[in-house]
Amino acid sequence: MRHRGQCYWAWADPRLHTRTHDEALDDGTTIDVQVRLSPTGATQMFIGVYAACGMVIVEEAYDSRPNESMTRALAWGVGRARRLAVDPEPVRRDTGKKA
Repeated sequence: MRHRGQCYWAWADPRLHTRTHDEALDDGTTIDVQVRLSPTGATQMFIGVYAACGMVIVEEAYDSRPNESMTRALAWGVGRARRLAVDPEPVRRDTGKKA
């Protein structure tokens, strides 16, 4: 069972339709990527990486993914989640370089 962090609960809105990608990695780590459209039409995304025991490793939320469809944002988010599962050290969003 996942133990969601504050980032997830701040992002969650059951009223909005969400597309989800869940994946269990070989070491038991799980990733959860969700995308949705905001009421104003912006593509939003949540990325969660969880240890085998369910504890949060990393959670990120994006209020907007400009010029990206839900499908494209989901694909990008899955790649980012997989990278974070391997190396959860903070990565700057704007450059992709370690902080």
